[in-house]
Amino acid sequence: MGFKKDFILLTKPYYCVNILLSLSYLLAKKAPGICVYLFTPKESECELDGRETEILFFLAIVVMIRTRKTGSVTMINYLTSSFIYTKIANLILWAYADYLYGVIFGVVFIITALVIPEPTYSGPEHVTYFRTEHALDDELESDKRIVWIIAFYTVWNPACVNFAPIFSELSAEYNLKNFRFGKVDVGRFPATGKKYHVSDSSLSRQLPTIILFKNGKEFLRRPCVDVKGKLQTFFFSKDNIKAAFILNTLYKESKENGITTDEKKQK
Repeated sequence: MGFKKDFILLTKPYYCVNILLSLSYLLAKKAPGICVYLFTPKESECELDGRETEILFFLAIVVMIRTRKTGSVTMINYLTSSFIYTKIANLILWAYADYLYGVIFGVVFIITALVIPEPTYSGPEHVTYFRTEHALDDELESDKRIVWIIAFYTVWNPACVNFAPIFSELSAEYNLKNFRFGKVDVGRFPATGKKYHVSDSSLSRQLPTIILFKNGKEFLRRPCVDVKGKLQTFFFSKDNIKAAFILNTLYKESKENGITTDEKKQK
């Protein structure tokens, strides 16, 4: 996602409101007029004290660690992943300054979350959603000439949410009759996740998991386990997916060995 697209997204109400909420306490403390009105009659005392500085420092560390773990690689991804932590930190700071301020901020926090949802991907996609326990197995067995790239995800996981538009864009770019993209919600169908060794636990580091199937069998997956049994970190950017799954080569091969409409009808 380029800078222009990022800038356009930042103008949407969801990002504007959440950035404002994330910076609300700091802005109030640093704006003399607001600080004097809310906190102290003396402008000279409108500075962060030791406890407030500690909270902000701890917040910075948490945001860096969590966004790193979710594989956030763009400005928008970093912001989206960090909003929940920055808003909770602001809730603590407002409550630390005055209990009533904390309550007011908490109410605003909840209302904005309900009224202004995060923008969803609205571009083209060619993704098959498997909505039963055995739907994926049945599809893999029905025509083994089809190469499938399947995303195992949950709706509540931040990394899965961040990856969703990337997967949709890739599906629109590479989709063929014999090279297709699909998704399975392992939170909804845990048995499918268990069969393909994808944990849906809240502590799972396997979400999302992308598996490439050729001839009806697993051929490649990310993230994968190394020889020592340790799960390797993988950042789910568009370029990383293209490189790891050699999408350009697979697309070329699939196009050369394409399935015609008549062949699909015969199946």
